[in-house]
Amino acid sequence: MIRNTRTVAATLLFAVLLATTSTAADRFDAAVAHPGRPAADLARDAKDHPAEILRLTGISAGMKVADVLAGDGYYSELLSYIVGPKGQVLLVNNAAFDHWSEPDLDNRLKDNRLPNVTHETVDLNEMKLPAASLDAVLLVKVYHDLYWVNANPKNPWPKVDPSAVLDRLSRALKPRGILLLVDHSAKAGHGSSDASELHRIEEAYAIKDFKSHGFEVVAKSDLLRMPNDVRDLISYKGEMLGKTDRFVLVFRKT
Repeated sequence: MIRNTRTVAATLLFAVLLATTSTAADRFDAAVAHPGRPAADLARDAKDHPAEILRLTGISAGMKVADVLAGDGYYSELLSYIVGPKGQVLLVNNAAFDHWSEPDLDNRLKDNRLPNVTHETVDLNEMKLPAASLDAVLLVKVYHDLYWVNANPKNPWPKVDPSAVLDRLSRALKPRGILLLVDHSAKAGHGSSDASELHRIEEAYAIKDFKSHGFEVVAKSDLLRMPNDVRDLISYKGEMLGKTDRFVLVFRKT
């Protein structure tokens, strides 16, 4: 009975998200159409469909949202327009992501260009996000990096404890807070084993992982699916750049 109740509740929440699409479309489309967005962001929009993906979250004006491992802040800028002047966006990177994202990150934030965006550089294992302080969290194409084991001593990527990171994010979310997860698909049955070499992770593994940290799936999207991706090549460069099969999941903190 409990399982059935949870399923019904999740279905109802998804129905609410869909029902609000017509009104929510204005703020998400408006964010994408906001004047002054960088040319590189505009080029990326065609592949990432940010308005459609962010619309699944129901993020609205006045909310406090964390964009974790945000890189150069592509999604952080969109979120800044969506939450508005009374909202707040935390652009969270570790030192490695900051390094890889320059100069684009500095250019995005310089001269207080996005006044409601706060950039924080942290050790992911030691994130000090206050309890129940966030309405939503984004992990876009970076969840697999929590499982990346760095075999190159010259590479600055530190060892990350995935369980500790998910615990901290769960604690920081308000009850019924939303977490958007987008990542590159690994082959079925591969779990997190492809995270280091291919920068991919299995969708079923992700669902199980997040459920074990107090989340439930409330929405999915096939918008970023690429059926021709056989999932055996590295995701972020070469012939697969922009052509990977990506899963999209929206979780709610239970």
